[in-house]
Amino acid sequence: MESSIVIPEFVDARVGPRGSLENLSQAEIGKLLDSSQGGLYTLFRKCALAVLSSGGGTDNAKEILDRYSDFQIEVLRQAWGIKLQIRNAPAAAFVDGEMIRGIKEHLFAVLRDVIYIANDINDSGRFDLADSAAITNAVFHVLRNARVLDFKARPNLVVCWGGHSIGEVEYQYSKKVGYELGLRGLDVCTGCGPGAMKGPMKGATIGHAKQRIAHGRYIGLTEPGIIAAEPPNPIVNQLVIMPDIEKRLEAFVRLAHGIVVLPGGAGTAEEILYLAGILLDPANREQPFPVVLTGPSSSAAYFEQISRFVSSTLGARALERLTLIIDDPPEVARHMVRGLDAVREFRKERNDSYNFNWLLSVGFELQRHFEVTHESMRALELKRSQPPHLLAANLRRAFSGVVTGNVKESGIRAIERHGPFELSGDPAVMHLLDELLTAFVEQRRMRLPGATYRPCYRLVA
Repeated sequence: MESSIVIPEFVDARVGPRGSLENLSQAEIGKLLDSSQGGLYTLFRKCALAVLSSGGGTDNAKEILDRYSDFQIEVLRQAWGIKLQIRNAPAAAFVDGEMIRGIKEHLFAVLRDVIYIANDINDSGRFDLADSAAITNAVFHVLRNARVLDFKARPNLVVCWGGHSIGEVEYQYSKKVGYELGLRGLDVCTGCGPGAMKGPMKGATIGHAKQRIAHGRYIGLTEPGIIAAEPPNPIVNQLVIMPDIEKRLEAFVRLAHGIVVLPGGAGTAEEILYLAGILLDPANREQPFPVVLTGPSSSAAYFEQISRFVSSTLGARALERLTLIIDDPPEVARHMVRGLDAVREFRKERNDSYNFNWLLSVGFELQRHFEVTHESMRALELKRSQPPHLLAANLRRAFSGVVTGNVKESGIRAIERHGPFELSGDPAVMHLLDELLTAFVEQRRMRLPGATYRPCYRLVA
């Protein structure tokens, strides 16, 4: 008679710190356990649950929160430091009753960043977040506190952007790109989730292993609004929770020595438009910043659509700083190596940091936090009459709204109550936007494979 083993879906555990934060003050613990508007418990719980849900197979933040509605996490103060008491956690985060080491590190990285951002960024009065220079300074301090800036060597960090909802061919291609980068001693930074954020890291680990590089960096940057939809993949060995999407994007470009853009959907389009807004700034004309758009041959149409949209809305000059390389991972890596040599010489001549690009100009319109609501989406200026960098900023916000409606808990709930977000603007811009978003839907780039997509937006000419 065969016996069946019942695998539990939920686990209770008491977890000691790993890697990031071992001591908290009484005031910090009180704030973490406070579920009122001024407390941090709701935010901390949501981010912690996202970390523990890594590999869960859904990109719907509301679905994760509903599935684990009984999940609880509590900070316990002890004579030798702190522990976390966890109840009804996803069982997949544990092996034989022990939390997976990488997940434990991520959990305490969440604790570190939630506390630091609340106390030292938002409530300290040190940073005027309505001032461009102060925003950049805040981004620097979050990264420094997470020890991401401790690396002392030649510029070698490649940021890889791409979608979490990609097919197997594109995922395998992203691994090959990461492998070629790793063989050349380059480290990888991504948005830390699945898909094209995991593939380059996975490939780089093999490249690094073959070159006997024992301490490769796999940096993951996320933010509270997206972390549940894109839980950090276990390869990430330096996780940072940024305050919001705008500061996350600025952290990417300040850390990056070069950027590789892999196939994606609305989130990747948002990143490309953000980068286009920066590269169109005359202040950045002389700064070397290698950017490669790449994918397998089957993804060529995707990049043609993106390129057509960018050039038709922002002008041909927006594409001048982007290099398209199709189906050639070794050449992507070689191009990055050449570009990083130029980055090193540029920063060395100007005495700028290798680890944080202070000289890059990021305009306030790209830094200002955009709170996605039905009203703010409807009010976006999507008109060609404005300067290209302002149109780029507003198009970036439009795609940010689509991402919010697709996968973020706040957006999903808002659309359930009030219907799709509405976007309006010049007929020509609306036509191009409709063409691109329709292509994303047809190519199943809006959600994880297998999920039925219901548009969260409505275009009004």
